[in-house]
Amino acid sequence: MTAIKTEHIDVLVIGGGPAGMAAAIAARLAGARHVAIVERGGYLGGILNQCIHNGFGLELLKKDLTGPEYAQHYIDQVKRLKITVMLNTMAIDITKDREVTLSNSKDGLIRIKAGAIVLAMGCRERTAGMLSISGTRPAGIYTAGVAQTLINLKNLMVGKRVVILGSGDIGLIMARRLTLEGAKVISVVEKSPYPGGLLRNVTQCLEDFDIPLILSHTIIEVEGRDRLESVTLARVDRHGNPLKSRRKKIKCDTLLISAGLIPENELSKKAGVRIDKKTGGPIVDEEYHTSVPGIFACGNVVSVHDIVDWASMDAEIAGASASLYSSKPWHRHHALEIELDNEISYCVPQILRGSRDTEVSIRVKRPIEKVFVGVRRDTMLSRSAYHEILIPSEALRVPIKAGAVEGAENLSIFIEKSSSIKREHK
Repeated sequence: MTAIKTEHIDVLVIGGGPAGMAAAIAARLAGARHVAIVERGGYLGGILNQCIHNGFGLELLKKDLTGPEYAQHYIDQVKRLKITVMLNTMAIDITKDREVTLSNSKDGLIRIKAGAIVLAMGCRERTAGMLSISGTRPAGIYTAGVAQTLINLKNLMVGKRVVILGSGDIGLIMARRLTLEGAKVISVVEKSPYPGGLLRNVTQCLEDFDIPLILSHTIIEVEGRDRLESVTLARVDRHGNPLKSRRKKIKCDTLLISAGLIPENELSKKAGVRIDKKTGGPIVDEEYHTSVPGIFACGNVVSVHDIVDWASMDAEIAGASASLYSSKPWHRHHALEIELDNEISYCVPQILRGSRDTEVSIRVKRPIEKVFVGVRRDTMLSRSAYHEILIPSEALRVPIKAGAVEGAENLSIFIEKSSSIKREHK
């Protein structure tokens, strides 16, 4: 029996997408000598390689780049800093003691003992099989990401008459892409009474191309034997239940599913990392340290980010923190869990220890207008800012100073209507 090859690494990053690369670069710049990226695919960049549209890097790099250009910016730094990259390598196990088992066709099984680990595995799409759609299972049903891969990377057209279920950003972008490639996008169907993607994508991808967005509707049935022939559309009530009296059949040959993303956290659970039920990702503090000492997490594996720039910025914090931990492990006892207003769905990070100034990302449950968003320390209001509108598809980043945490018994983020708070709009 061949012995398992064992290596020791200062910081091991699992995932070679934008967050993984940013974390590895930050770890190397922070002083870690041996940093390695493990990527199960055949190239770095992750989802960015198939995102050939522009709009990346506007906040972080102050440039308007395509996905591959944004990825190349980080790939060049990975090469320059001589960060070890292990492609076509799968991480199959991880322990609380930071031992990771890898597998690839060249070396077989590899065991790595890491000073610190950064989890950056990203997300996977919800599939048609996860939705309550009755009928046959003909050809022509894809997730939006798979359709994007086929068109942008494989040069394969997926269909001519297309219906898109879900108004997530990938679905909106694919509506535009399919139209430019000559397909007829009949409509984008959204179960909620408001869009699920960024407003700029609704404008640029749907309104600019006269593609209808049908809200408060869902698809309840598909028909077709060898190839999709039609879908049945139904209006939903306020609880999301289809109404039998409000149904319509649409003839089409392709259905794209854009029903949201699920953080890939099977490895996180193996390591015993505490998972937030609302985000589906690890519970982290302001250094993106998880509940397991020495294991950090960043990017979409923590929560789905609206833009890649934010994922990269959070990953830089995680990578630098992992580098410091690998050289001098710490254990901070003080932990303050952030309390949330009833209007807020979740926040990241969820725990603050007062180790640094941070920005907490929050997402509201429903669209609300003319509100103040504030931070309350014990009974004292420490900060408040006015917003014309907040929507679930766009997260808000709330800055919190490290000093607000020190000595506090509780810390909360609240939302109040502008009419109920006596404060001038600055």
